Order: sequence, then structure tokens, then C-alpha cells
Amino acid sequence: MYYPKSIKKAVRYIKQDAKREQLEEIRQLIEHAIKLRSKKVD
Repeated sequence: MYYPKSIKKAVRYIKQDAKREQLEEIRQLIEHAIKLRSKKVD
């Protein structure tokens, strides 16, 4: 499956460098974006 390079870099950042607070913020951003996209697709 193809993913944009920015997604791969974000995942690498999450795995290696992100602090606990940043992980929570990133999780919320991603979940929100997925919810919005899911509503548009349906």
C-alpha cells in the first residue's frame, strides 16, 4: 500500500522522538482528521 512520505516521517517521529504530551496531541489530530474524512466519504 502506498502512503505519502509525510505519513512515513510522522510515524518515524512518533516511534523515535515524540514525548508523551506530543503523542496525545498527535493522536487527537489524527483521530479528528479521520472522523472528518470518514463523514465526507459516507
